[in-house]
Formats: sequence, C-alpha cells, structure tokens
Amino acid sequence: MINLETLAGFLVRAKVQTYAGDGAEVTPQRPGFYELEYKEGDLEYRDSYTGFFRAPGQEIVRLKGIPIWAMSYNGGMADKYLKDLAFSSETFAVLKKALKLVNKERPFRGPESFVDGDFEYIDETEGDISLFNGSEKILYKGEEVFRQHYFGGIILNK
Repeated sequence: MINLETLAGFLVRAKVQTYAGDGAEVTPQRPGFYELEYKEGDLEYRDSYTGFFRAPGQEIVRLKGIPIWAMSYNGGMADKYLKDLAFSSETFAVLKKALKLVNKERPFRGPESFVDGDFEYIDETEGDISLFNGSEKILYKGEEVFRQHYFGGIILNK
C-alpha cells in the first residue's frame, strides 16, 4: 500500500506532465485510444481516453505494476458545439489550464473555480483521494459549454 499523501503528490506531478501539460502520447494498450504516461520510480500513471468532442477515459496508478488507484471520466462538449472544432479546441485549452492547477488536497481534476477571460471552470467533488466522485464544467459568458463527470479511488485487492 502507498501513503495517501505520497500518492496525491505523485498524481499532481503526473497530471501536470501529461494531458494538462501536452505530454507526449505513448503506444496505447487499447486500440483506438490516446494514452499518456508518467513514471517515477515504482509508480506509473497512465491516462487513456478516446474521442474528442466527447472523450470517455480512465486514469490508473500502478505501484510496481499493480493497479492501486483509478479514476474514470466521461463527458464533453454541449450538443450545440459538437461540430465546432475551433470553439471546442479553445474550450479544451481552458480545461488544460485549469487542470494544471490540480493540488494535493483535491488531486482529481482542477481547482474549485478558475476564470480565463470569458471562460469559467467550476469543479465540485465529494469524498477524498480514497473514494470520490465529482463533476466539472466550463462556462463561456455564463453558458455551460462543457461538462464531465468522474469517480474513482483506491483499489483494494484480496
């Protein structure tokens, strides 16, 4: 088992270096998915997702190859913007800025709130690193343009 504070610190570093930090993709373990990876000693983080406008995915942390923590997420752009590549790309750029602000107290997604010009990111979470669920959304001039739900926690084996 891993100390939860150690895990939280690792998650923060991993998330900033992968999707939020435009990290390099690695060969996917699942065909049709995009995958990003971060390693530190015996710890390995992998973010695996598919799609663009709507992009379900999963994050896994392994300790010495054994899965110890996971988070699943699903959601994306509001119906109105499903074909708007430019606006969606701008929205995802704001999402990445928010995700770079992840912290050890809430190592799931971004901060509770973040404003970038006309965009506002809002995240609500219940629970802690061991068992949690939440929802994040992005507003543009007060209109919800993106929403994603997530849940996860510690993996306990026999």
